[in-house]
Amino acid sequence: MTTWWPYLRIAAAVLALAAVVAQLIRSVQNALDATTEWGGHLPTVAANFLSFFTIESNILAAIVLLIAAIWALRNRATPDAEPRWLAVLLVCVSTYMIVTGIVYNTLLRNVELPQGVTVPWSNEVLHVVIPLFLLADVLFAPRRRALGWSTIAVTAIFPLAWAVYTLIRANFIVAPATGQPYWYPYPFLNPHTVPGGYLGVSGYIVGIAIAIIAVAAGVVWVGRRRGTTPPVVA
Repeated sequence: MTTWWPYLRIAAAVLALAAVVAQLIRSVQNALDATTEWGGHLPTVAANFLSFFTIESNILAAIVLLIAAIWALRNRATPDAEPRWLAVLLVCVSTYMIVTGIVYNTLLRNVELPQGVTVPWSNEVLHVVIPLFLLADVLFAPRRRALGWSTIAVTAIFPLAWAVYTLIRANFIVAPATGQPYWYPYPFLNPHTVPGGYLGVSGYIVGIAIAIIAVAAGVVWVGRRRGTTPPVVA
């Protein structure tokens, strides 16, 4: 497994990036075909595309998987576990992708979108295939390093920053599809449609935060059991 797992990571990274690019091309094409000023505003369309947690998480996961694969291939002659900084990055992207898969398949899979907005195969890769691969990576990847429980706090930094950014930015953006004076990447973050407004949105955010912490704890726990180096106490 030590020999061929890096190549699986490379394949998963390439697939994730291909799916991101395919969806970006579709989004740009839709903008070019738009008949309204706001619908065809490419800077907004591009910024919105890159503001989806799914897109950001898949890009980060692809980068980290490529780094991990390169490290493993360059150090194939030694039995050493991955360096701590790489282990932390893998815990982070694994957590984000697993949570992405959970949230999409529980809250968003049945949300109807206009025909042609998404690329079907890309959508499945980003929300199902890559999350499942990262789960497999947690469970089976060789040369994992055991980490301290404090790593869980590190995984929360990016999602927290993303949530703050999203809620602040939303009211400064005209939605390309509708022309509404706000834009949220996911319906459960939209206080204009969620029952209870911002209070209802807060409930979703708290629920997802709990999921992130729980998944991160699970990933760290597995790493501490599988790790080839003794875990630190923290």
